[in-house]
Amino acid sequence: MEKLTTPYYLIDESLLLENMKKIEYLRNTAGVKSVLALKCFSTWSVFELMKQYMDGTTSSSLYEAKLGYEKFGKEVHAYSVAWSEKEIEEIKNFSTKIIFNSISQWERFYPLVKHLPIGLRVNPGVSYSHFHLADPARKYSRLGVINKSQIEKALPTLSGLMFHCNCENNDLESFEKILIHIENEFYTYFSKLEWISLGGGIYFTQAGYPLDKFAKLLQDFSNRYKLQIYLEPGETAITMSGFLITTVLDIVENEKKIAIVDAAVETHMLDLLIYNTPAKMLLPPDGKYEYIVAGKTCLAGDEFGTYFFPEELQVGSKITISDAAGYTMVKKNWFNGLAMPSIVVKRLNGMVEIVKEFTYKDYKESLS
Repeated sequence: MEKLTTPYYLIDESLLLENMKKIEYLRNTAGVKSVLALKCFSTWSVFELMKQYMDGTTSSSLYEAKLGYEKFGKEVHAYSVAWSEKEIEEIKNFSTKIIFNSISQWERFYPLVKHLPIGLRVNPGVSYSHFHLADPARKYSRLGVINKSQIEKALPTLSGLMFHCNCENNDLESFEKILIHIENEFYTYFSKLEWISLGGGIYFTQAGYPLDKFAKLLQDFSNRYKLQIYLEPGETAITMSGFLITTVLDIVENEKKIAIVDAAVETHMLDLLIYNTPAKMLLPPDGKYEYIVAGKTCLAGDEFGTYFFPEELQVGSKITISDAAGYTMVKKNWFNGLAMPSIVVKRLNGMVEIVKEFTYKDYKESLS
């Protein structure tokens, strides 16, 4: 590992497997199916492991759906905020479900895809999110149908409904309140359906989460209405299984010591910048040496955060950023022309494999 050139993303399959076993537990105990949310994580080099425990993929676009079909297989749930007719003509050939975001999209495209199981996204008017930016039930939200008469119009053609209204929800009680609300508002539709998707953003793989109670809650709901429940885990599927490994290039001082590394927030961990949150690091609690860890772009606010290290940092010191699999590799970009981190996988047998390296050619060919 020391010989690998930084920066690189590292996915540890042994840590990934811990999440997969919790997903499998839900399937075995409550009959819940899980489809991987590719918008969060699309690194197909580990799909061979993941598809042993998951039931397929869910997309936000044509390209994601194609990737799921080609590299993951199994079920392909094709959802998008808005489809074009050209996309529908292509996606109808390999999707196992198509989910529309609006009644107007359903009206326009249902005749083209009526041979497939059709779903409709519903906005239940409630949600859980720490960030207004990510709140699917925010005021004026375009995500999902609100009008019940519109839902009822489409209902005879639907096999399922999708409720994606959680974001980073690790609180079972709050999830249960949302589920009760969904049941109270929409239960009359359930007898006419085959499945219901409760979306993603439910952090049931986090340490200490009451998985048994969660499973029982879902099982009881499924049994009451004889519905197949789907979950769409993204970050939940890969939480704490990925890292960004960096090297200190320089240390400067401006009231505090600032360690500049060979990676950047804006280019390699964009979500941290979008939501103004610090990167996670697994450091001992008694560190004495304070540093701001910063990226190497020209953006003044390109900072991973402020941390206390057990030893003084030097040029050449390695800094490992944890929980770096979700919304990173799918959002990386070429701002400042920074080198793109390689993607490295530590397999279950301990072998370390460089599965993807990026070069200047990739940068040049992404432009024109």
